[in-house]
Amino acid sequence: MRIIGGIHKGRKLASLPGKTTRPTSGKVREAIFNICSDDIPDANVLDLFAGTGAFGLEAISRGAARAVFVDSDRRGIDIIRKNIAACRENERTSVFCTDITTNLNMLLSAGLYFDIVFLDPPYHAHAAGKALDTLSGTGMLRKGAMVIVEHGKREEIPVDITGMEIIDRRKYGKTLVTFLKCM
Repeated sequence: MRIIGGIHKGRKLASLPGKTTRPTSGKVREAIFNICSDDIPDANVLDLFAGTGAFGLEAISRGAARAVFVDSDRRGIDIIRKNIAACRENERTSVFCTDITTNLNMLLSAGLYFDIVFLDPPYHAHAAGKALDTLSGTGMLRKGAMVIVEHGKREEIPVDITGMEIIDRRKYGKTLVTFLKCM
């Protein structure tokens, strides 16, 4: 897996061995960044269920001001830190280890606010809806912020999330990507 565009284009990223994480394919990541490319420069990006950190690092590579990575797997956190170090982006990044579906308070207490959020929960775990509910209750999304959810076709994204509206949905093979806008 590599960074697709920007100043770190071609940089190889480490990933966890085995099937404990399912990194977003380069094709899907490139499609997402083509859709939201105008929103990336100077954005504060939140990468939830971050896995390897590929989404947040891709955003940094393309001009985002800051990326914050959150995952609940300690081994994943170690990989994210390794990838941040390989890109020499320690100054513009932060990493947190917590259960995203129940607690994001540490981000709010750190005074962090976001323009773009990417969620890539495990497929078939039905974690996307819970994470979106948790996220919508934090108050750390700026008005007009974009929330991008990668999910399996069997997992529906709730349409009644407080303060968010679904604005687009794309299908890439067995992967769906739903785009929400914060009102």
